[in-house]
Formats: sequence, C-alpha cells, structure tokens
Amino acid sequence: MKTKKVDVAGCATTSASINPVNRYELTIGKGRTKVSLSVQHLGSELIVYIYNENAHIGALALGEYDHKEERTSCSIITRLGHKDDVIAQEAAHSISKHTKKPVCVVAGIHVDKITKNEIDRILENVKSLIAQLCAALG
Repeated sequence: MKTKKVDVAGCATTSASINPVNRYELTIGKGRTKVSLSVQHLGSELIVYIYNENAHIGALALGEYDHKEERTSCSIITRLGHKDDVIAQEAAHSISKHTKKPVCVVAGIHVDKITKNEIDRILENVKSLIAQLCAALG
C-alpha cells in the first residue's frame, strides 16, 4: 500500500492511503447499450455504481446478508419517475448473496426513447457485469 501526502485547497496536509485493489471498474456493450460498473470498498463492505454515459442517481438498493437465516434481503429507494430500481435490486441481492456482506448499489442508466430490445440488452449487460464482479471477488 502506498501513502501519499495530499494538500486539499490550502488546508493542512493529510495522509491518504491508496490501495489499487480497493477499486474495480468494468464496462460492457457498445453504443446505447454500453454500461459500466464501478466498485469501491468501504471497510469490508461494498459500494457499487452501475451507470451509462448519462450517469445519475436513479435508485439505491442495500443488500444485507443474514448469516443466521442464510438469506439476503434488500431495501430499495427509487427517485420519482425512475426505473433503475430493477437493476439496483438485482445487483444488491446478487452481490450481497455472493459476498455475504452488506452491499449498497447506486444505479443510474438513462437512454432517450429506449426500445424494448435496448432495455433487454442493457439488462443482459448488467447481469454480465454482476457475474464478472462476483467472479473477481472470489
């Protein structure tokens, strides 16, 4: 792990640890169905961002693994008029079930005048990203 001194807007210098394995980014697809996934560790827990070129906060999902019952449950918050909850919930549930840890997913994918085929392709791409992330996490 490397340590780097950072001067933030003239404030006192602080130490920041940079650990390259704490970040994971992946992109799949092309054109209007291209989506990206980015992961950041927060302690032993994960924050996952799923987005496209029109990234925004459309929905949040918190996946929580219950070790006693050996099951995963999710809580979802969706912004008015957004439909990103389907993606956020699926990702939070799958990743939390796989890692057996809390996972927060922020999803925001927007495509103007999207077609049914494009929706299906985006959902396939997101599932692929989730599977690749779970494989990378072991």
